[in-house]
Amino acid sequence: MKNNLSLINFVLSNYKINTYLKNILLILFGTFVLAASSKVQVPFWPVPMTMQTFIVFIIGMSYGSTLAFLTLLVYLLEGAFGLPVFAKGGGLIYLTGPTAGYLYGMMIAAWIIGTFSDLGYNKSYLKSLKSLLIGTFFIFLLGVGYLGSIIGIEKAISAGFYPFILSEIFKILLAVALIPNITKYLNK
Repeated sequence: MKNNLSLINFVLSNYKINTYLKNILLILFGTFVLAASSKVQVPFWPVPMTMQTFIVFIIGMSYGSTLAFLTLLVYLLEGAFGLPVFAKGGGLIYLTGPTAGYLYGMMIAAWIIGTFSDLGYNKSYLKSLKSLLIGTFFIFLLGVGYLGSIIGIEKAISAGFYPFILSEIFKILLAVALIPNITKYLNK
């Protein structure tokens, strides 16, 4: 977790904080922001959107692979233990219910996006876009795939993919606009 390419390590490099304490605080901060983002619904067409996947994008692009993965793992564990971190609460039912695939997909996506960030992809708009598209692919692959095992793949695509395309494009573009700009600003 001592990756010097990740944005968060660059920002915090001037502070004399124990690495383990810093990582624990970052993980807890990440899970707090994820929980808050799951509760906020933004009016959007055809369905309201939460900013949860946007926060996954930001965590992956700024934390790097290991810290991003651990943040999402702790987030899922918090939810499993009953903390109300998911959109409508917490508990083990969320990790086996219809949205479970999306939750696991977000963990994989954070790791994938973080891996690209470790390689410096967070410095370029095009490379950031590529990493976010790949991460989003895995969120929907696992989410729609698992939902399809419950309600059938056609219904899963209709209910769990199509309505979210526009909102995901918006969140991807927002993340692509933010992270490379922040990275360029910090590298001045």
